[in-house]
Amino acid sequence: MIYETRNIHINNQTASLTSYIISNTPEVDEQRKRPAVVICPGGGYEFTSDREAEPIALKMMNMGFHAFVLNYSVKPNVYPQALLELATAVQIVRENHQEWGIDQDKIIIAGFSAGGHLAASLGVFWQSSYLLEKMKGDKESWQPNGLLLAYPVISSGEFGHEGSFKALLAENYEQMKVEMSLENQVNAMTPPTFLWHTLEDGLVPMENSLLFASQLRKQKIPFELHLFPNGGHGLSLATVATSREAHGVNEQVAVWPELFERWVKNNI
Repeated sequence: MIYETRNIHINNQTASLTSYIISNTPEVDEQRKRPAVVICPGGGYEFTSDREAEPIALKMMNMGFHAFVLNYSVKPNVYPQALLELATAVQIVRENHQEWGIDQDKIIIAGFSAGGHLAASLGVFWQSSYLLEKMKGDKESWQPNGLLLAYPVISSGEFGHEGSFKALLAENYEQMKVEMSLENQVNAMTPPTFLWHTLEDGLVPMENSLLFASQLRKQKIPFELHLFPNGGHGLSLATVATSREAHGVNEQVAVWPELFERWVKNNI
């Protein structure tokens, strides 16, 4: 395994990208190209959760994916700082696809809770004129080929998690909250998406995933949506590895990585 952390410097701020790369060997297949998953942990744009970082990366590796964890900038840093960091992270992964044995056409952004909002933001904005102005290179270099959205923050409307949007937008909250309500931004260039949520999520209601999926359907973007009947917010893997007092083990939910793995094989 190649395990290393590199810094991303943008606007006098520093994010970090930690790699979990499966080492190919001649005995296995040193020319093998694997999909890559860039992970955006949640935390309401106020912190990045450890429970949605390395445990997710190790699970992805176990299923044959290369994995990368982005520790992106949060409050008091505001939009679009984290988005620029994520776009740069994807660019780094794609630029190094030969060295790291990555299938550059299978780079998936995984986001949890507010990290889901960040992942989905790149999904809907990757071809925007703003990123073209701020980033170096072609837009295809930071284009995501798929999205994994786990109990994502999507909407700033009736079902919104207000705290995430206020942390993301600060004094621009009222001015930009509709624009950053991402069900309003889904377009024909949004990549195929895998979503999951729980019906009992009282912090970020399942309607966030439903609203995004509804717009994907209107745009005829392939997607898969799983709604699990039980479990609160922030379950991560829903196993002992990521459990704590408020976020326990849930055997029904814990199947999501295998569902995701199958979806990637059939759709990305």
